[in-house]
Amino acid sequence: MRRWLTFAWIAALRFLSEGRMQTGFILGGIAIGVGVIVFMSAMLTSVQTNFTNRVLTSQPQIQLKPPDEVARPLRRHDGVVEAAIVQHPTQRILSLDQWQTILSSMRGRSDIVVATPSVSGSALAVRGDASRSIGILGMEPDDYFRIVRMPDYIIAGEPSLGTDDILVGIDLANDLGATVGDKLNITTGPGGSRILTIRGIFDLGNRGANERNTYVQLRTAQSLLNLIGGVTEIDLTVVDVYAAETVAQDIGAVLPVKAESWIVTNAQFFTAIWAQTLSSLLIRSFVGLSVAFGIAAVLIVSVLQRSKDIGILRAMGSSRGKILRIFLIQGGVLGFLGSLLGSFIGGIALFAWYRLARQANGAELFPLVVEPSLFLFSALLATITGVLAGMVPALRAARLDPVEAIRG
Repeated sequence: MRRWLTFAWIAALRFLSEGRMQTGFILGGIAIGVGVIVFMSAMLTSVQTNFTNRVLTSQPQIQLKPPDEVARPLRRHDGVVEAAIVQHPTQRILSLDQWQTILSSMRGRSDIVVATPSVSGSALAVRGDASRSIGILGMEPDDYFRIVRMPDYIIAGEPSLGTDDILVGIDLANDLGATVGDKLNITTGPGGSRILTIRGIFDLGNRGANERNTYVQLRTAQSLLNLIGGVTEIDLTVVDVYAAETVAQDIGAVLPVKAESWIVTNAQFFTAIWAQTLSSLLIRSFVGLSVAFGIAAVLIVSVLQRSKDIGILRAMGSSRGKILRIFLIQGGVLGFLGSLLGSFIGGIALFAWYRLARQANGAELFPLVVEPSLFLFSALLATITGVLAGMVPALRAARLDPVEAIRG
């Protein structure tokens, strides 16, 4: 194999093999640094993917609602204002105007995946002496469950709905002392009242949602909320989830609706994700700098130790460029081998943590997402860092005067 290597490669590998102790230490340091980067990157990706999936599968990505009602000052015919102080009016349950036309328009857009109507409002759930205030949402299950993956959250019963069925959260069921098959008396402000049977119990992983959210068929909610033939929202999913706000603004600009995207309604979520990403980036940057300085320090020591060897090579006709390449190759080799070892350490640490870290009930904290590109990126980054770190000692070695180096 040596005959296929250039002189710079042979000299670089020779220098590394002769200084086994310092080579071993710097490889260990690089491996630990790369392992930390791999571990943190995979953990951050897993956490963000899990949180994003939970948000996207428990709510629509865009909701189209009727515009807010706005009260305006009363003016006489002569233009004089009768009532200068105008209070914001109480928002009533209103149906989207011409919602069938809007729905057809949304289903015809190439950037919309699913569009389905829904009706939402407040109600009172009563069972025996127990009663709880709830939010009731009526929808068409076949389409709506493509937006909110309710079947994934059902822990008892089934997600199918008849006209007299209801899905409730686990905390609401516990508060009412109810289970699958029990009946609830649902009463609404507009005067609607109906006896519904619990068909399924879900757990959205959020106590507030589990206590308040309930789901019924669209016609059932329309009857309870006195909105026969009307809907209060059109729920959408889009092709690019991170372009949801752009799509919502475009819809709101051309239609008489209030379009809200999941990006706006979950602003705190994005702030937390951004802060988490920034802190992780800073930690990885400092780890990378420590690895670079470690490689540079070892190669500088190598230049000092091998000054005579470098001088002899220069006296024998080796060019400055060839000497430069020797130390750049050493930095790249150290970075590459250290990244391989670090990726292995990081992978082992990830799977060990995944097997040991559990919730109180023994279930996994969240699915682990490990992308092969992470290891390729880490290897490339460590190799480039090694080459850049070797630049200073390489330049120092290339500038050595052969006579002074041999004499020293």
